[in-house]
Amino acid sequence: MVLPILAAMVAALTLLSGFGLGTVLMPVFALFFPIEAAIAATGVVHLSNNLFKFVLVGRWADRATVIRFGVPAVLAAFVGAALLAAIAPAAPLHTYTLAGREASITPPKLVISAVLAIFAVLELLPRFQALAISPRFVPLGGLLSGFFGGLTGMQGALRAPFLLRTGLSKDQFVGTTNVVSTAVDIARLAVYFAGFTYLAKAHDYRAISSARLLLLVAVTALAGCIGSYLGTRVLKKVTMRSVRVGVAALLFLVAAMLGAGLA
Repeated sequence: MVLPILAAMVAALTLLSGFGLGTVLMPVFALFFPIEAAIAATGVVHLSNNLFKFVLVGRWADRATVIRFGVPAVLAAFVGAALLAAIAPAAPLHTYTLAGREASITPPKLVISAVLAIFAVLELLPRFQALAISPRFVPLGGLLSGFFGGLTGMQGALRAPFLLRTGLSKDQFVGTTNVVSTAVDIARLAVYFAGFTYLAKAHDYRAISSARLLLLVAVTALAGCIGSYLGTRVLKKVTMRSVRVGVAALLFLVAAMLGAGLA
């Protein structure tokens, strides 16, 4: 029940901020499932939540910004997701036993571990949160956000700095990020589906289609939608420092566990 409750809370807290639901859920999923399954499961929950929010805020999106930022983001998401699928079956670099448990260090775990650590640092830097990059670099921001969204499932941290100086109102910012994020989710999940379907035939990837994971994803997705709905009713602005610190700590923990092969 941890994931559904967490999804509802975070979805409500982050509806009107640039802070991502996937940033919180992916590391928690990774504690219970293989990293590839965790990223794909988070993608499904994230997409369902985005589609629900699209009904609520999608009409606020700025079309020009969606095109300039969103098109590069979607193209890069295909690349990032394909890279994840390509490195997923790589053989472990090292295996060892700790406290009677076998741990394996794999290329996907090392890559995701490094990215998680970087995002954790960014969550703790007030300067990064207030960073506003020139509008002429908006397409570059789309490329970076989409690529890391496809590779790790986390794209929100790289959106805000590139969109803050585009002249968007608060409503336009919320609507634009929702539309872009939804498009990236659709792109990466299409690649995950194709890539992991192949891997399930060639390798042991039963965890991706296990009844336990599918049920948990469904319940978590529903909880996230409920949280988003409540967010529109009772919350105006929540980008709390304490929430960011807590998430950064979680990211550091999961990054360390992945890097050590313990998750």
